[in-house]
Amino acid sequence: MRLGVLDVGSNTVHLLVVDAHPGARPLPAHSHKAELRLAELLDASGAIGTDGVDRLIATVHAALQAAEDKGCEEVLPFATSAVREASNADAVLARVKDETGVDLQVLSGEEEARLTFLAARRWFGWSAGKLLLLDIGGGSLEIAYGIDEEPDAAVSLPLGAGRLTAAWLPDDPADATDVRALRRHVRAQIARTVHEFTRFGPPDHVVATSKTFKQLARIAGAPGSGEGLYVQRELSRKDLEEWVPKLSAMTSGQRAALPGVSEGRAAQLLAGALVAEGAMDLFGVEELEICPWALREGVILRRLDHLPEAAAPAPGPLPEV
Repeated sequence: MRLGVLDVGSNTVHLLVVDAHPGARPLPAHSHKAELRLAELLDASGAIGTDGVDRLIATVHAALQAAEDKGCEEVLPFATSAVREASNADAVLARVKDETGVDLQVLSGEEEARLTFLAARRWFGWSAGKLLLLDIGGGSLEIAYGIDEEPDAAVSLPLGAGRLTAAWLPDDPADATDVRALRRHVRAQIARTVHEFTRFGPPDHVVATSKTFKQLARIAGAPGSGEGLYVQRELSRKDLEEWVPKLSAMTSGQRAALPGVSEGRAAQLLAGALVAEGAMDLFGVEELEICPWALREGVILRRLDHLPEAAAPAPGPLPEV
């Protein structure tokens, strides 16, 4: 069957279309995304403004059209921290449902961590042993640890690259005092959670997902996306520590010129690097491996786990576009 997963995140609204069957690896068929930066559209009261909701609805309409064009039998829609933490979240969700027919399921931070962990476990397999997972989104940092498909510990912290950039790094290039203050804030937040994971013992393998980690690995010398999904990509703490001061001194435009860094994410890369560096340092991680699968794949895998083995369900109608 052909499934679509509609991810309303803090940075982008992303429709991923896959050909998926129980017991088989989901195969990507199409990707449709739009940058909305919902985390940056919050007003002083923490609400998503009318313009932001209008743009969200238009983007969801476009994603539904793409899902229909590509023959999706089912669309799995969900939203993460930007919608979850908006003070008018209920009103936003109601308007999206009224005007698009899409009932966005808002994931908790812990659910994000658990579903992303599931994706990483399926990608690396049981032989990877005890996994420590790190994921930096636009609005939050997810950390999960475990030996099974369900992690033994999972937390979500408000340390997303977009959120921190908007709140702590207003200048371009960033002011050195602001960078030091953000570094202290990030490390204090992460340090509060370390004991929840270290009590289980050291991990056998540390993995990271998200655009932030992929870009950091790329500028540190990892293979580019053109070399395919199955090429091993790693990021060392040593390389990251060398890059943080370089990124601090750069403008967003200069960061956008680095290999693998998109113009839309360049402004957030410094904050993301500070979070990545803090997490690797506080958890004692010398090197981690980039996982190609993340939250969207976790949502798909969980859905497939609830399908009967022998037959897929009959196609259901998509919401009206």
